[in-house]
Amino acid sequence: MTEKQAKFTAMTEGTAEDWQIIAEHLEGFSRQLPQRILTHLEILRGDYGGFPIDRLEHCLQTATRAHRDGRDDEYVVCALLHDIGDTLGPANHADVAAVLLEPYVSEENHWIVKHHGIFQGYYFFDFLGLDRNLRDQFKDEPYFQACVDFCHRYDQNSFDPEYASEPLAYFVPMVEKVFSKVRKSIYNSAEDAA
Repeated sequence: MTEKQAKFTAMTEGTAEDWQIIAEHLEGFSRQLPQRILTHLEILRGDYGGFPIDRLEHCLQTATRAHRDGRDDEYVVCALLHDIGDTLGPANHADVAAVLLEPYVSEENHWIVKHHGIFQGYYFFDFLGLDRNLRDQFKDEPYFQACVDFCHRYDQNSFDPEYASEPLAYFVPMVEKVFSKVRKSIYNSAEDAA
């Protein structure tokens, strides 16, 4: 059986029927996003990058610490995915993770993920000849302290080979929950976002 497909070869030729077909496909494709994210996260397994643990274990430790500290599911998912951009954006990994999360999370959690790379630099930039206080350029931002706290409490200390983190499967329901509702997208009407 062949799937229904739009008939145009250029968008200028598209009809309402074509776009309804595409919208129906998008709905199903969107429901599969949590699985695609988890699959991509698995790419971090075995990639140590010189660290004492692999990148996936670092993400699991960060999320586990946040969860055990009583953070809500959205925050924990942000902790889990904060370094998912390492493979696709080694020069801007925080931006990659933030773009992925932005439509689904609060402004504060998005800001933390987007800026955590600079804030994490507080712990090592000086060893690379960089200014460890680069984060201070954001000192007047409303989420400055929240990002400091994220890095200090969950990120910078999650490189411990002896730490007993939860397995990735433990976080699957949280990932599915967070990615089940789009908060902000150009493809949603104002009523959808409410």
